[in-house]
Amino acid sequence: MLEKLLQWDRDTFVYLNNLGVDEFDVFWSTVTKFPTWFPLFFLFIFLFFKKFAKKEALYMILFVLITLAFVATVTDLTKEVVARLRPNNDTEINMLIRILRSPSGYSFFSGHASSSFSVTTIVVLFLRKRFKWSWLFFIWPILFASSRIFVGVHFPIDILVGTLVGILSAFMFYNVYVKFIVPYLGLTHP
Repeated sequence: MLEKLLQWDRDTFVYLNNLGVDEFDVFWSTVTKFPTWFPLFFLFIFLFFKKFAKKEALYMILFVLITLAFVATVTDLTKEVVARLRPNNDTEINMLIRILRSPSGYSFFSGHASSSFSVTTIVVLFLRKRFKWSWLFFIWPILFASSRIFVGVHFPIDILVGTLVGILSAFMFYNVYVKFIVPYLGLTHP
């Protein structure tokens, strides 16, 4: 069963990766870099201070950072334990795929997916009642995580599990915030 799943994952990766075209290589290579998204992070911070009192905004930013640190730690530990080769380092398929980046670390699960979905999910949970367009922020993690397939460094299951870990972690820390920080700040709303 596991071998069939892994074979499906490899086959799906090869198919999706080969959908990439040279004209979009610069796009995917740019989208996959964290610094490209710094303006979005500044927008998150701006919206927190615009929509909430200063103290509340600072606590929300702190919880975003705690969530990100937790997800990064879980991701790194999992990669070391599972030790799955990245597609670009897998000799069975690396001659069949387009490789735009060549990291040497392990693949399972995607840190790009887990971190971007955790940050976006907790930000949307905080902002959803005060900024009706907050759901549009999910464009970022979708592009960011998808880019990892097109640059040749993550399998689809890496992306899916990373996404799930990120979203669940965000909900967990959001619930901690609602249960402990909201009463501490004397608020009646999350």
